[in-house]
Amino acid sequence: MRKKNGVAGYLFFLPGFMFFALFILYPLIRNLIYSFYDFRLSDLNHLEFIGFGNYVNVFSDPVFWISLKNIVIYGLISVPGQMIIGFFVAYALHRNGFGTKTFRVLYFLPVITSWVVASLIFKFVFTDQGYLNYFIMDKLHLTDTTISWLSDPNKALLVVGFLGIWKGIGWVMVIYMAALQGVPVDQYEAASLDGCNTWNKIRYITLPAIRSTTFFIQMMLIIGAFNVFTSIYLITDGGPLHQTEVMLTRMYQKAFTEYDLGYASALSYVFAIIIAILTFIQFRLNKED
Repeated sequence: MRKKNGVAGYLFFLPGFMFFALFILYPLIRNLIYSFYDFRLSDLNHLEFIGFGNYVNVFSDPVFWISLKNIVIYGLISVPGQMIIGFFVAYALHRNGFGTKTFRVLYFLPVITSWVVASLIFKFVFTDQGYLNYFIMDKLHLTDTTISWLSDPNKALLVVGFLGIWKGIGWVMVIYMAALQGVPVDQYEAASLDGCNTWNKIRYITLPAIRSTTFFIQMMLIIGAFNVFTSIYLITDGGPLHQTEVMLTRMYQKAFTEYDLGYASALSYVFAIIIAILTFIQFRLNKED
């Protein structure tokens, strides 16, 4: 009887494993193999083993270091912004009150909005002839010259970072609201009797109680920051002169514009190793806390 149950278990497990092996494990292995070859999309019959040559090219490529710097800048803008604003929105709306359900929906709408649609809207607003320049110049009369929001790399990264914050606040809000439901109400009542104000309640009761949730949100947002692609691709396309490139746009460009699949494969594994190291560091820091 036990043997029959074991066979049935493997049969139920087999379809999922085959799907995983065919569409995830096999491409990962093939991609790793291609990273050691000079393999180009323009000539699929040419496959020359070059060892770690692609990895050397990645680390000697100045655009790679620009893309890494831009991801760090984007993360420093978007991750704290989403976490701080998302937490205070969740804190304000986690208890049912007049209008809270409406505001929850409004804050969550950007989360379900398509990245493509949101990116094109932001591009329309921040382009040289866009609505923001029109409002600043023609309505407020704050300047006589057009502000190049998307041509200046620093301003462009700010725009993309603001888009990331706008898109992510609702997700952070939902996760924090679920965590806040588990904070005992009697602790707030006892703190009120001791004369604690709202800030001290947040500092000494709320934040310690939801520390694990904060760690989860932080880890997911950092990984998400490293995976930024659509907004950069549609708003700046990595320009001007690769100054707003990130790793995924660089990977896409090398694979499908320059047809260098070997370089793109090596870059994808460098990208994965960086994320793995960051995740490991976060887990160690959280364990020490």
